[in-house]
Amino acid sequence: MDTTCLDYCLTHEERLLFDKNGFFVVEDALPPKLVDDLNAALDRLEAKYRPEQDLSPHERLNIFDFIGKDDLFLELLDWHKTFPKVWGILGWHIQLYHSHLGITPPVAPEERSEEKRLGWHQDSGRLNSDLESNPRPRISLKIGYFLTDTTVEGSGNFYVLPGSHLQNKLELPEDGVSNPEGTTAVKVAPGTAVYFDRRLWHSASPNHSNITRKVLFYGYSYRWLRPRDNMTVDHYMERSDPIRRQLLGASTGGLGYTSPKDEDVPLRDWIQEHLGEDAVMP
Repeated sequence: MDTTCLDYCLTHEERLLFDKNGFFVVEDALPPKLVDDLNAALDRLEAKYRPEQDLSPHERLNIFDFIGKDDLFLELLDWHKTFPKVWGILGWHIQLYHSHLGITPPVAPEERSEEKRLGWHQDSGRLNSDLESNPRPRISLKIGYFLTDTTVEGSGNFYVLPGSHLQNKLELPEDGVSNPEGTTAVKVAPGTAVYFDRRLWHSASPNHSNITRKVLFYGYSYRWLRPRDNMTVDHYMERSDPIRRQLLGASTGGLGYTSPKDEDVPLRDWIQEHLGEDAVMP
């Protein structure tokens, strides 16, 4: 793994923001050339999958398990400016359990006057029904890489309720249209990374701009959680280093996901080697 990542470990301020608000933003996480290349890759996927999903030019396109669909996406799995903050929050016993890209074209002109409540939700589906504690445990987080300009509200922004990751239920206004108090549009430039706790109440939004919004979401979890995707990544395994193989789901067996051996979690040894014993939780 690229040792320059050691220059981008989780800061004390980022940890405080994540614990308090449930998210934080890292500007200039991706260089402009890489953003351009990723946008081109998304254009290729859109040309294939929009007709396959029978979507109109104005409908949002979602593609899950995108990680295996272009070699370029593999580079972000352990990107030096962002990945260290993942292990800084979750620790070393982690995997990629979900990848989701969203392409949100401008809303059709005749639909722009419609007022609708945002689609507030927490991630992970049944996890939120099956677990009993309040608040529920974190278990996973996502990085959203924004590839287009969303610095102006109304451009398909990502919306969040800061601090809502500490509440299991969300109270919505009774009018059926308004959004909760504290609703916040995350307004970021291309190349920005947004980290958020899976428990954070959040939502996509309509795009009233003239630019198609494009974003890549990488979901990291503890290794004992079953992936939300098919994880079609076998073609990456032979050419990946041990840490990438860990993140892509490799294990010595079923027990290796819950009681890992050293070979199951090479990330632990790498962190210990470069940052010392104190950087590795038991």
